[in-house]
Amino acid sequence: MNMMLLRRVVLLFSLLMVSTTGSATLTIDITQGVEGALPIAIVPFHWEGAEVLPEDITAVIKSDLQRSGRFAPIPDKDLIARPFEGKQVKFQNWRVLNVDNLVVGHVSYEKDKKIYRIQFQLFDVYKENQLTGYSFRTSGRNLRRTAHRISDIIFETLMGVRGAFDTSIAYITVGYSDKNQKIYNLAVADSDGYNEQIIYQSTQPMLSPSWSPDGRRIAYVSYRRGRPELYLQNIATKKVKRISSYQGLNNAPAWSPKGDTLAMTLSKDGNPEIYVMNMKSNKLTRITRNYAIDTEPVWLPDGRSLIFTSDRGGGPQLYRIKVGRRGAVGKAERITYEGKYNARPTVSPDGKKIAMVHQMEDKFHIAVMDTETEHFTILTESSLDESPSFAPNGSMIIYATEHDNRGVLSAVSVDGSTKQRLSFQQGDVREPAWSPFRTN
Repeated sequence: MNMMLLRRVVLLFSLLMVSTTGSATLTIDITQGVEGALPIAIVPFHWEGAEVLPEDITAVIKSDLQRSGRFAPIPDKDLIARPFEGKQVKFQNWRVLNVDNLVVGHVSYEKDKKIYRIQFQLFDVYKENQLTGYSFRTSGRNLRRTAHRISDIIFETLMGVRGAFDTSIAYITVGYSDKNQKIYNLAVADSDGYNEQIIYQSTQPMLSPSWSPDGRRIAYVSYRRGRPELYLQNIATKKVKRISSYQGLNNAPAWSPKGDTLAMTLSKDGNPEIYVMNMKSNKLTRITRNYAIDTEPVWLPDGRSLIFTSDRGGGPQLYRIKVGRRGAVGKAERITYEGKYNARPTVSPDGKKIAMVHQMEDKFHIAVMDTETEHFTILTESSLDESPSFAPNGSMIIYATEHDNRGVLSAVSVDGSTKQRLSFQQGDVREPAWSPFRTN
């Protein structure tokens, strides 16, 4: 194996091999919000039941909107009234708080059907009119998801951008068994880190989870048989299928926008190159042919081009290559020139931005480049950032970093104005991948 490639693989493993525990308390810190975030009043939803509601819907909505950095929810102690439907709202009173918008709602329970009914309304305080309002019927186990859906509606109504709170993230954790054996977990959780489920567990390393466009499957790298191979995991059924086990490297899976092909890095012919696999026939098409290391492919939204990392220019940089049915169309074109190291690309859903890991001196940051203007912006300030992944609405980038000598997940807005950190009380988390929008 090429020594530079070997060093990069060893470095990646060293970042992952820190112990974690299985279930831990989640902490979400807003480390930087937008100056002048929009004040909003979210009145605690009225609950008509006698028992405690299984999920604090209001708290979830407030947390979602605050985490976005775009909103500043008014503390409950400062609310001047507790209306739960529009006819109870006296707009002139709310204007005293200098809030532009007000959210009210209530929850009831249909005992015979074991269904919760949630109604909410969003008002413009100054115009004294309703901007939107919905009624949901949901089970107890989906109360939290319904709260995320409400947050999405509020976010889109006021920001003009589809919300991404009702989405998921996949990531890798490393823990220890009772016998002190390393345990690697492929996990999926809500976008805020709650409702974690372990969809695969192994005593061998796992890397690079990649969501299918329909959000039902994850492709990833596993060393369960002692060397890197590519596997496909059905999230619902947890059924596992090995899809690539060629001699040498089987790395960096990336789904095409239609989900019919999977780009990957293989070294079966002696050198790491980019290939594309037809997911129905398993037929491989070789895309790159170069003596250098070509790896980490990602698709552009049109499904006709790939962005990948290569050291063919002397150091890791990003390249673009067009892809046809029979392979590459034309030559690869270098697209990054800022600094000596740019790697691990990810493309925004609209194709207008490319995020990457960028090196400055001895530190690794998340940077983003505008594909039209080629404007280059460094978004983070920590020293060991990796694995960026765009939210499906393109507004945020989740990535792995270190805080207090532990691996955590962080997120930053594409303009760098909003930052948050998501960590567990114990252990490390790495290799995040943000899911597509839900289809159900």
